[in-house]
Amino acid sequence: MTNDKSRKHLPPYISYRTFENFIGRLQPQVPARIDRSYWGDTLSGSTGTQLMAALRFLNLVDSNGKPTIRLKQVAAAKAEQKSAVLKEITSEAYHFVLSSSLDIQNATYSQLEEVFHDNFQLTADVGRKCIKFFISLAGNAGTTLSPFVTKRLRTHIGTGTAGSKSVPKKTVPKLNRNGLIPEDTLRVAPDNHLTTVHSKLLEKFPAFDPAWSDELKSKWFSAYDELLKRYPTR
Repeated sequence: MTNDKSRKHLPPYISYRTFENFIGRLQPQVPARIDRSYWGDTLSGSTGTQLMAALRFLNLVDSNGKPTIRLKQVAAAKAEQKSAVLKEITSEAYHFVLSSSLDIQNATYSQLEEVFHDNFQLTADVGRKCIKFFISLAGNAGTTLSPFVTKRLRTHIGTGTAGSKSVPKKTVPKLNRNGLIPEDTLRVAPDNHLTTVHSKLLEKFPAFDPAWSDELKSKWFSAYDELLKRYPTR
């Protein structure tokens, strides 16, 4: 038997900034229909599909892509008026959260997560994106959310993904036009201490990474050969 949750349209999991930029684009004039011919020059196919799904879930377009009165209202609204329209959109689309037993002003992130997963069949990654969109929309609508939820969102933005640690990027010394490390960088000790120099240079030389592009790999080998020529080992 098909799970009832699997038949429901998923909440928006598109980037909220993409959604916000789209609404801003509608300010001059709302087209008679929102379709690929309208957004295709600014969005990829997958992002456009996510956008259309989000608009339908928020009741901003009908099943054929025709804009609703609510979409026209939010497109034309400004400042406080826009927040009021967004609040109505949020209240209607996310009634399963705001009208549930969840105390949205004091709930933890895990409790909010449970509400989404109880109502929809979501993978961990999609669920995280759905919640992130909801928090952003509710915040712009002026809905007061629990600090335990908003703090978790700020943590996600800072680290990039939920619960992950930021990984420092590898720093690779810049090569000159010939693909070699500048000679000034190589001269770290007198020539009469070749063995010591060689050891120090190897310490400074970037470790070879198989994930590099073929061009960068070629430059690395060329630079390494030049290093051995200038400072041969004993």
